[in-house]
Amino acid sequence: MNLLRIELRKILPYRTAWVILGIFTGLLLLVLYAASNFSINGSAIGSDVYRFPNIWQTITYVASYFNLLLGILIIVLITDEYTFRTLRQQVISGLSRADLVLAKFYVVLGLAAISTLYLLALGLYFGLLYSSVKTGEAILGQIDFLSYYFVQATGYMALAMLSGFLIRKSGLAIIAFIAYAKIVEPLIHYSLPDEVDKYFPMKVLGSLSPMPGQKLIDQLTSPTELLSPIWATLPAIGYIGLFLLLSYAILKLRDL
Repeated sequence: MNLLRIELRKILPYRTAWVILGIFTGLLLLVLYAASNFSINGSAIGSDVYRFPNIWQTITYVASYFNLLLGILIIVLITDEYTFRTLRQQVISGLSRADLVLAKFYVVLGLAAISTLYLLALGLYFGLLYSSVKTGEAILGQIDFLSYYFVQATGYMALAMLSGFLIRKSGLAIIAFIAYAKIVEPLIHYSLPDEVDKYFPMKVLGSLSPMPGQKLIDQLTSPTELLSPIWATLPAIGYIGLFLLLSYAILKLRDL
């Protein structure tokens, strides 16, 4: 709690953090609202895909695209520590390098929890608005997708944390983070069979929020082999642990 308290003292008055969180919440709400009003053959799409229990898979899939914003926020917070030399000051004040990594990881867990609760609120709102069946069984069905999203968001931010500690410069770290997630690893996938690349970090994290209707698409096209969300959870947690260990190793070997 002391480590988290220290981090909150730095984050709460930080305007950039609030701006990024505002963009995350605002854009996600805007996309979900705009999609709910999109019509196909005169029928609003929201009445089909925003029903309980399917809405939980829908909103976590949409939210997965916004995890990059949470990662960027973590990178900004870490690289600012290097810019203003607060990491060095905290070590001088008595914190260990392991404490520095744990403090940032507590922030990661907090942001993942907040974003998951936000998705819960959005899911209840749109679900109650468009669902004809509003029983407890319908509402709670597939709500486990929110837990998968929590792990996914944590994984994205843990990778971003590693990028921030490794590169130290916010612009370069953000570019490296996005490039690996959206360019480098997808290119590697093309040269490897699905039974191998489905265990790569970003594909594991992506498997936690599968696209709605993926099975139907696979029947019409060449199927893509992915881990199911429940089977992707354990390797995702393993990658999160690996990112933490690498972050600690970087801090331990480098001067602050």
